[in-house]
Amino acid sequence: MIYDYLKPAYINAFIQQALLEDIGEGDHSTLASVPADKIAKARLLVKDKGILAGIELAKHIFHAVDKDLEIEVLLQDGHAIEKGDIALLVAGKAQAILQAERLVLNCMQRMSGIATYTRAMVDKIKHTKAQLLDTRKTTPNFRIAEKWAVKIGGGTNHRFGLFDMVMLKDNHMDYAGGITQAILQTKAYLSNIGKPLRIEVETRSLAELEEVLAVGGVDVIMLDNYKLEDLRTAVARVAGSYLLEASGGITEETIVPIAETGVDFISVGALTHSAGSLDLSLKAIM
Repeated sequence: MIYDYLKPAYINAFIQQALLEDIGEGDHSTLASVPADKIAKARLLVKDKGILAGIELAKHIFHAVDKDLEIEVLLQDGHAIEKGDIALLVAGKAQAILQAERLVLNCMQRMSGIATYTRAMVDKIKHTKAQLLDTRKTTPNFRIAEKWAVKIGGGTNHRFGLFDMVMLKDNHMDYAGGITQAILQTKAYLSNIGKPLRIEVETRSLAELEEVLAVGGVDVIMLDNYKLEDLRTAVARVAGSYLLEASGGITEETIVPIAETGVDFISVGALTHSAGSLDLSLKAIM
């Protein structure tokens, strides 16, 4: 799977846009009340139970605001946390700490919530071969952090966007004139532009699965909203010749029996669109 989105340039671009949104022309509250030469310390306090995520991103944020801020990491990404834990310490100019505070907390609270939910789902299916995938159902301009959190929680990132993999879904096939036409046209297109992208095709029934198998030449077949008995039939029919991904409204209650059918992947949009946030705060050390 693709993790190129974690390149420093992409992380820094995200941070700069987020700081512009928050600070704008200046943090007037801090500039008005805190002396420019004030040196201070703060601790990142955990107020919830779960899986910590966003420590590495927090370091990038603090140093984007002030490269001289000193960060002492006490708990790493992926660590199980309890209320009262201290995740990190930061020391340096008080104005810089305050200007970075909200972005650090917004990212880490959201990322930790996603990582916590992801870890819970991964643990449910660890006795099977199925890998848990995220989706593109993410918050606009925050996908980099949300997919990073899924990875920290033990999940696997699916495609990052529309550019790094071909996924032919129902609307593509309807507009293309059918499954066969969509696949053949896609293969011709990729050959023409010289891009060996992986191809995944969504199927909504065993009949559509048979059509994909007849055309061939794809990498992954999605089994969307299949009943359990149809998933088992599909796994037996394909017999390992293609990777199979189960998808469609999968929950904590349904994921185990779906994984036990023998599919290779299970994609869950709820990892990013429905996970809550963990309660964290940055407190001054006096």
